[in-house]
Amino acid sequence: MRWKVAILTASDKGSRGEREDTSAQVIRELVEEELGGEIVDYRIVPDEQDEIMAAIIEMTGYYQADLVLTTGGTGLAQRDVTPEATLKVVDRLVPGISEAMRMGALQKTRRAMLSRGVCGIRGQALIINLPGSPKGVHESLMAIMDQLPHALEIITGTHGDHE
Repeated sequence: MRWKVAILTASDKGSRGEREDTSAQVIRELVEEELGGEIVDYRIVPDEQDEIMAAIIEMTGYYQADLVLTTGGTGLAQRDVTPEATLKVVDRLVPGISEAMRMGALQKTRRAMLSRGVCGIRGQALIINLPGSPKGVHESLMAIMDQLPHALEIITGTHGDHE
């Protein structure tokens, strides 16, 4: 199955065109090469809860993305609000995915424990918060990549969860 994937970057500088969005490029490459997914939407928004929430809602509603991968806004800085925005729009949490990403990244850097990214389900879409750095994105996604197809099959109803 070819999964519909949306990429959302939360970055004040990126939204103003002051920083190249290299993390989204890493996501795009891994989605296409490792997951066989199709990018149906990509955008950069400032670190504002309302804008992040609106983008996730549109990506899952209008674009009907099966998977929304966010990058940025998961740290400890005052403007890092991606997890809070995500929590306001998901129906259910999937904490094991976030835990697996942090565990995988902790093997490379102790700073991974500072990531506050969450993962949840909105309707029939999986939303995953990734770190803002290209290296963090790569390490986090590769820690869970092998389980994403099965998770997406269950969430979208294309595969039974006990088969």
